[in-house]
Amino acid sequence: MAVIPDDLLDRVWNGSILHKDVYYLLKKIPSFKLFSLADELCRDVNGDIVTYVINRNINFTNLCVGTCKFCAFRDDNGYVLSMNEILGKVEEALDLGATEVCIQGGLLDGVGISYYCNLLENIKSSYDIHIHAFSSMEVFHAANNSNISIKNALLELKKAGLDSMPGTAAEILVDDVRKVICPGKLSSDQWIDVIKTAHRLGIPTTATMMYGHIETENNRIEHLFEIREIQKETGGFTEFIPLPFLSKNTSLAGHCSTHLEDLKMHALARIVFHTHIKNIQISWVKLGKKLARLSLFCGVNDLGGTLMEENISKSAGGAYGERMVPQEFESIISTAGRIPKRRTTLYQFR
Repeated sequence: MAVIPDDLLDRVWNGSILHKDVYYLLKKIPSFKLFSLADELCRDVNGDIVTYVINRNINFTNLCVGTCKFCAFRDDNGYVLSMNEILGKVEEALDLGATEVCIQGGLLDGVGISYYCNLLENIKSSYDIHIHAFSSMEVFHAANNSNISIKNALLELKKAGLDSMPGTAAEILVDDVRKVICPGKLSSDQWIDVIKTAHRLGIPTTATMMYGHIETENNRIEHLFEIREIQKETGGFTEFIPLPFLSKNTSLAGHCSTHLEDLKMHALARIVFHTHIKNIQISWVKLGKKLARLSLFCGVNDLGGTLMEENISKSAGGAYGERMVPQEFESIISTAGRIPKRRTTLYQFR
């Protein structure tokens, strides 16, 4: 049985793993050894603690001028939530103990930065809650429609109350792939520019990767190393979240990932990001509670949030619900022999 060479292990532990090392691990090393290494790295950084956050998703519109082929959420006859409806959802979230609202929506035709700032200001003037909002694409869209720079758009959003941003719209940071799955969306370099600018302005973000469609294994590895390079430069990523592609009701054909592939993707993220990104999160809404529990032995240390409602994965065939109460998180974590901890968006324990 193949063993992991000492020099490769040294590079893993000091955070300098190479592309060739990843290929070796994927091609030569049995999955259980990959999982064991990822688990050891995770325990070195996080001990036995596994975290979750009480939050609420608010998808304020499913109208969108975008043309992403993987999207099942967009609806030309859809909705736009009123400000009163949005504020009502925030108040409900606070009543249930939420410390965060995660706000994203489709790209409304012609909408500029003032729309997004008004949303933030209305929430912040009424409630004390962390606002985790707007993908890089939403920021790019608003800046273009307002004829201002990305930097100025982000400065206005931060002033209006933006606390952090989701790292969505990354998909795969390879333009040949993006031209097929999301034509018209911002390019890899443009996504990176928005993210780096946010980090430099003191706006932390998550990082994501959507996999399991037309991308190659090499594309995935390229994406991981691109994320690592950004983190080495800015230190602004709070966590990395692999997002498996869900194909139902979409126009994008893809092989969709197996559960083994999903676990390997999370383990590989832990290995590539060791010493760089402390937190690897699994999307329970996409992969389910059973796989979430298994992932805790494969390098994952965070189960994400309670969500309270979830529309995007559900539209694409997500079958694992859209809400999980804190007691369920605690049970999943405890039965895996780990210590559950409730956290804030920025990973402070509650």
